[in-house]
Amino acid sequence: MVNLNRQALAPGIYLIATPIGAARDITLRSLDILASADVIAAEDTRSLRKLMDIHGIALEGRPLIAYHDHNGAQARPRLMAALEAGKSVVYASEAGTPMVADPGFDLARAAIAAGHCVISAPGPSAVVTALTLSGLPTDRFLFAGFLPSTCAARKTALRDLAAVPATLAFYESPKRVAAMLRDAADVLGGDRAAALCRELTKKFEEVLRGTLAELAQELQATPRKGEMVVVIDRAGEVSVNESDIETALRAVMGNMSVRDAADAVSHDLGLKRRQVYQIALRIGADERGHDG
Repeated sequence: MVNLNRQALAPGIYLIATPIGAARDITLRSLDILASADVIAAEDTRSLRKLMDIHGIALEGRPLIAYHDHNGAQARPRLMAALEAGKSVVYASEAGTPMVADPGFDLARAAIAAGHCVISAPGPSAVVTALTLSGLPTDRFLFAGFLPSTCAARKTALRDLAAVPATLAFYESPKRVAAMLRDAADVLGGDRAAALCRELTKKFEEVLRGTLAELAQELQATPRKGEMVVVIDRAGEVSVNESDIETALRAVMGNMSVRDAADAVSHDLGLKRRQVYQIALRIGADERGHDG
């Protein structure tokens, strides 16, 4: 139990991240907000009550309102009315950070549209935790949520993401993860590096690293249970003809600096910036020579 800083909160909606496993991963600020808010809303009220009990936070007669995928349209007016009355409302997702694959999205949008203050208290996130454990590049990543459940639709979605110059992260069901990894190997290439992170921060936490083909084979042979995040490395180096790079640079250098043009073209073509920047410098020098 910690010493809580109970204080009057300014009116608005407070979004707090809750542990994805270990109960002690909640932040002190989130506990203070839970202890102080006028109204409490949660994706799963039972989970939140258990978390509050662990940390010694009493409800003390305050409303505790369920807000999830199935009742959002009915519960939202009550929470919006509390905001209109100048009260502080805290919303907690079942596990992790609100708004990330979370039903609280519509509630936050409604609060913003109505001009209410929205405050976020950062904390646990399964996708960010998985990225830090994956051993894959984190300088640029794309969180794509859950892929479609059918093979054909899943492969179509993966094809759309195949050339994205960023590490890819997905949430996945233990019932579908073997099929998802198999489809990813077919579409993205079996030798593409990946990691499967499951039960993060919990007793049976496990991180499997290897190629997509290796992970697909492992999960097919030995199914796993629990909540899962699949992280997949970006596509390999793209081979682009130098004349194509020059054409792309010349198309934008009239409106951009050499540096900005190199940034834009390297991003669009999925190339290393250094290579593109050297070509841009040469083009710039040639053009200055012609002007002279």
